[in-house]
Amino acid sequence: MRAAEKAYSSVRDGILQGRYDAGLRLTEHELAQTVGVSRTPIREALRRLHAEGLVHFEPNHGAIVASFEFEDAEEIFELRALLEPISARRAAERASREVIQELRAFADQQLLESTRRTANYLARIGDLNDRFHRLIQKTADSARLSKTLSGLIEAPLILRTFRQYTPVELRRSADQHLELVNAIEAHDPMWAHSVMHAHILTGRASYLRGRLNAVNGRKK
Repeated sequence: MRAAEKAYSSVRDGILQGRYDAGLRLTEHELAQTVGVSRTPIREALRRLHAEGLVHFEPNHGAIVASFEFEDAEEIFELRALLEPISARRAAERASREVIQELRAFADQQLLESTRRTANYLARIGDLNDRFHRLIQKTADSARLSKTLSGLIEAPLILRTFRQYTPVELRRSADQHLELVNAIEAHDPMWAHSVMHAHILTGRASYLRGRLNAVNGRKK
C-alpha cells in the first residue's frame, strides 16, 4: 500500500471508529509517528479528509476533527433521506447476483454482531454498515450521486448514532439491511426506495433520542 493511502486509511478509520474525537487537533508529526510514514503523505491524507468533511483547518491550529452540531446532524439525515433511497432504487435495477450475495453477507454479519454484542462490536458494525451502504452507492452507478453521498455516508455522526442504539434498535437496523437486500434481490426499485427511506428515518429517530437523553442527563 502506498504511504499516502496508508496514511489516509489509518486517519480516516481513527475518526470513524472514535479514536480521534470531534474537536481533536491532528498534528502531522504525531500522526506520522503513529502511522509510520513521513509527514508528506499525512499532509495529503488530511487534505483528502478535509475534502470529505471529516476534518477542517483552522488558522494557527491546523487540522481539527470535524464536530457535528444538532443542525449539522439534522441536515445530514435530511440529505441522506432524500438521496440514499434513490441510490437503493437504482441498485435494485442494476445489482448482479454477486453484488446481492455480498450485500447479504454484510447484512447477515451485522445481524450476528448486533445479537452477540461481543467486545468492540460497535466498531465492527460501523465498518459493516459503511461497506453495505458504499456497495449500494457503487451499484447505483451514478457518479454525481456517489460524489454527493460520499461525505454523508462517512460522517462520524453515523458511528456515534450506533453508540446510542439500544439492543432493539441495533437489531432493527440489521433487519432493515436484510429487507433492503431482499428488495434489491427482487429487483423491486420502489420497495428498495421505501425501505431505505424508513431506514434513514429510524436512524434519525435513534440519534434524536440519544441526544435528548444526553441533554437530560447533563441537567440532572
